[in-house]
Amino acid sequence: MKRLHIHVGVEDLAQSIRFYSALFGAEPVKTKSDYAKWLLESPHVNFAISTRVGGTGVNHLGIQVDDENELAELRDRLQKADMAVVSEGETTCCYAKSDKSWVHDPAGIPWEAYRTMADAEIYKAEKPEMQASGCCTPEQKNEAAAGCCAPSAKATTGCCG
Repeated sequence: MKRLHIHVGVEDLAQSIRFYSALFGAEPVKTKSDYAKWLLESPHVNFAISTRVGGTGVNHLGIQVDDENELAELRDRLQKADMAVVSEGETTCCYAKSDKSWVHDPAGIPWEAYRTMADAEIYKAEKPEMQASGCCTPEQKNEAAAGCCAPSAKATTGCCG
């Protein structure tokens, strides 16, 4: 089974949780101090919000699959479409352990193709100085490599924010 994934950056998490809970008619299945996620059945969506992504609005989109075969099929389709696929492999991001790859659509929007294997207690497992930021998309990782994700007063509001 495949589920569309949408990740939106927000400024006020509590206000956004109230809004999206009312809109979806459901409470989040996961809530952290900087993150919330809904796994909706109708529409079949993994909708996440956070204060960590360096701005407000749509941060990235994705397709979440249930098993390795679906992920291999999805990656194969992306490569056949002559898209530059960045394979991240197994990683921890957004409070989950996942196997993921990234592409950009023609408009430049990052899309992830991924399979979640387990929940995680930390937002992002990488260099300790990056754990306070939301460096998940390839652009944010490149910015982090340049040093923008070092801890700062705004570290909890996103990368390079």
